[in-house]
Order: sequence, then C-alpha cells, then structure tokens
Amino acid sequence: MIQVIPSIALRKGRVVKMRKGDPTSEKVYDENPVDLAKRFEDHGIEVVHLVDLDGAEKGSPKNYHVLETISGHTDLKIDFTGGLSTDGDVGKAFEHGADYITASSIAITHPEIFSSWVISYGREKVTLGADVTDINSKIVAFRGWQKKSEIHLFDHLQNFYDRGLKYVKCTDISRDGVLEGPAFSFYQEIMDKFPDLKVLASGGVRGIDDIRQLNDMGIFAVIFGKAYYEGVLDLKDVKSFLAKK
Repeated sequence: MIQVIPSIALRKGRVVKMRKGDPTSEKVYDENPVDLAKRFEDHGIEVVHLVDLDGAEKGSPKNYHVLETISGHTDLKIDFTGGLSTDGDVGKAFEHGADYITASSIAITHPEIFSSWVISYGREKVTLGADVTDINSKIVAFRGWQKKSEIHLFDHLQNFYDRGLKYVKCTDISRDGVLEGPAFSFYQEIMDKFPDLKVLASGGVRGIDDIRQLNDMGIFAVIFGKAYYEGVLDLKDVKSFLAKK
C-alpha cells in the first residue's frame, strides 16, 4: 500500500503553497502547522513532509522549532527538508524530531557530502530530492527550484543508487500546485529504469483517484499539498483509503 504523505511548507512561520515553485505565486493559508499536523494524524496519516522554505532560501534550516513542536505534540513521523547543507544541519534535524530528511541542493553542489549522509545516517533515513522543470529534458533543478543544473535526472539517480540510495522524491515542477494530475508516465519511466528505488511522487495530485492510480502503479509514496489546502481532496477520503491497508 502506498504511503500518503501531506506536505506542510513553511515560510516565516506560516503555512504556504506556490504554483510551480514560483515565489510570486505564494498563497498563505490560515493554518497553524501543529494543529494541521494533528488533523492529518487524526485521519490515519502516519508521515508528514515538512518543508522549510526559509531554510531552502538561506541555505540552512530556520524552522527547527516547528519541527520540534510537531514532533512533541504528535506521533507522526516527520520527513524534514529545506536548506540542509552540513552534517550539523542534519544532526540538528534528527535531534529536533525528524525521522527522515530529504536533501536536494547539496546532492548537486557537493554530491560527496550527500553520499556520506546515506552511509553515516543510513539509507532508511535519507531521501534524495530530485525535481525537474521539464519531464522531457529531465534536467534537475535545485536551490528551491530557482536554479537549473546541467545534470540529467537518470545520471543523478544512477550516481547515488550506486552508492546505496534507496529513496528518491521526484517532483514534476510544472505540475506542482496546479491540480492538473501527476505525471504518471514520468514516474513509470523512473520505476522501469530503477526498479529497486522507492519513488515518492510529488506534484499535481487532484484527489483520491490520483492516489489510487499511483498505488496501482506500485509507487512507494505520494506527497500532496494544494489539493487539500484548496478543499479538492477530503481527508475523510484519505482515511477511508488508508483503512483498506
């Protein structure tokens, strides 16, 4: 059964969401992150994806306090991401309650550091964030999706897969926050190429039917955000789906 993981993106202490990673499209939601996490937990969700957008911009995490509070007030497992650049950043994330971390930019700028995290913290704890603006060219974006690398997604995945990587979170940025459906063929292509990688699909989820389709494909996990915040995806439907495990 697919893991269903809601995303809580934070900027200046507020829950926000953007379209296609464009900061000018940012929308603020009147949600307390801790209350939101509790609501997710009450509907059968076990893992949340906590995105520190301030950290992603600054190059070092800024929302450890929110991580710690959610960890202290729920039994959720937390996948923390945003600005993780040093061993100290990762160590603090785990100390403040993260169960897993996802890192993207460091894997582009200092791949040897990311590889060392997979080894030192364990492949169950470290996920590679590998997101693309165009699923045809498959060039990996980084720095909060504001920069494009010169690295092809499959070369990127192969490099870290050869070094023990188990989990990868892939976003089709062109679909993120626009509610047009996931890039199903893109995820199938990744799974065909790397059948032993556990893929976390992110971007475009419209509702429970999309989650069902990703589950039927054999995707390891799906991350959703905008669909819930805009009232398109009902948590009661998620709870019902998860109850069938």
